[in-house]
Amino acid sequence: MTSRSHPASGPLAGSAPSSPSSPARPVTGPLPGADDPPPFEVLNPDAQRPVLLICDHAGHRLPQALGTLGLDNADLHRHIAWDIGAAAVTRHLARRLDVCAVLATYSRLVIDLNRVPGAADSIPAVSDNTPVPGNQNLTEAEEEARITGLFHPYHAEITRRLHHLWRATGQAPVLFSIHSFTPTMTCGGPPRPWHIGVLWDSDGRLALPLMEGLAHDPDLIVGDNEPYSGWVVGYTVAAHAGSAGLARAAIEIRQDLIATEAGAADWAGRLASILEGILADPGLYVHLSDGGPDPSGSDGLE
Repeated sequence: MTSRSHPASGPLAGSAPSSPSSPARPVTGPLPGADDPPPFEVLNPDAQRPVLLICDHAGHRLPQALGTLGLDNADLHRHIAWDIGAAAVTRHLARRLDVCAVLATYSRLVIDLNRVPGAADSIPAVSDNTPVPGNQNLTEAEEEARITGLFHPYHAEITRRLHHLWRATGQAPVLFSIHSFTPTMTCGGPPRPWHIGVLWDSDGRLALPLMEGLAHDPDLIVGDNEPYSGWVVGYTVAAHAGSAGLARAAIEIRQDLIATEAGAADWAGRLASILEGILADPGLYVHLSDGGPDPSGSDGLE
């Protein structure tokens, strides 16, 4: 498997800054900067299987111009900054399935690539009870710099990869999004007992057999649209696959299960063994605007 690699640079590339630093305001110039890595990484770019993996919250880097957003090193390694373990699962799964993957480079605190720009949680001023000083009282121009430099390139690459796979294979590609969730939120909320959750909307072609396969392990607690609902939370899957009628699903794996390389590899193997069978179904590679009603026979509102 090949990938596009970046030189190490910016906060979190090596040792973190000794103290929090906020950007010199305003930061309206190009992001990322000339010495920063690109906003995304592509794994297995030559893969021809009509499946694309994406990881919106893979990275926790910050562009150098933004300093540490006023946060300390510990906060920049917490779940508020990235989906812990999700990138490692994506890398292992891309290798196991021999498929292309697009991974985001920068922290969701800079801009959340899985939210609509302009939404309150797109560039959070507070995340799980933690104030983010470098996101306070941003001007529209400052927000636009992040949207232009980080949000749009990542989503343009997903569009490009889906387009390429569709043309190269003659089949509507499948989109599979990989996330992780924290077992407990600082801001409170109900317990999160699930080991993994499968998020989906009106199209159950991928999600329903995946949940069925996971349910074969009696020790697993599998969430159906938990801890978030595919109907409510998230932008990327809906924008790129939902609008095109592509088969799609997202997963959320509990972070303590994949925080180590061994845990991530184990979960990738578990998922790959189930997905291999599911991906053999030719009914996945039809977009529903041409394929008639939802083959799952479900409205997804269970």
